[in-house]
Amino acid sequence: MDRLIYTAMTGAKHALEQQATTSNNLANATTTGFRAQIDQFRAVPVQGAILPTRAFVVDSTTGSDFRSGVIQQTGRDLDVAVQGDGWLVVQAADGSEAYTRNGSLKLDENGVMQTHDGLTVMGDGGPLSIPPGRNVAMAKDGTISLVPDGSAATGLTSVGKLKLVNPPTADLVRGDDGLFRLKSGQSADADPNVKVVSGALESSNVNVVDAMVNMISLARAFDMNMKLLQNAETNDTKAGQLLSMN
Repeated sequence: MDRLIYTAMTGAKHALEQQATTSNNLANATTTGFRAQIDQFRAVPVQGAILPTRAFVVDSTTGSDFRSGVIQQTGRDLDVAVQGDGWLVVQAADGSEAYTRNGSLKLDENGVMQTHDGLTVMGDGGPLSIPPGRNVAMAKDGTISLVPDGSAATGLTSVGKLKLVNPPTADLVRGDDGLFRLKSGQSADADPNVKVVSGALESSNVNVVDAMVNMISLARAFDMNMKLLQNAETNDTKAGQLLSMN
């Protein structure tokens, strides 16, 4: 009886939590470079000799789906998509190094390159700054060049290079701000093999159909666990009646 009650109770609780994760994935189905979150159930026995019959259902460590999204051409000079594996490096609000696939970039009033959310984009030598009045061109390796107005292609002037990294996905953890960081808290080394596509953005890798099916499955799992609790209550009532007859 204990195992039934505790398993069903915690199973219903975590089904609701997974619903929240799935809802967040659906809400970010159109967010540039978003990586879907993944939850899994697992059973954990209660530690202690006095509770040998009880077991909990818990969420295993939340992971992420690191599959690439679809690269869509925008034609905008400051849009960049990472091709294949790899990350853009930004400076998070707390000053730490963080990683994103959202390559919708802009320049602030001082010419500092930022993400659409206002985070400073990092280059190999630190924050990237672009002089005003210039057309920006980005090479596949992340090199940023300027073309003065009316100049031919021979007038390209390199002003910096995006810091592109590709740490093992097992070493990455998603923060509350949606950015990824190394679990160790260290900074990743630049990887010259990471390539980018200029004038394009990567779509979210959330599959809307799969997310909707998952929501339906979780709703049914919640209902099933609630029915198990009702059955446990019925069994307890009947057992009490039988014992009272003795």
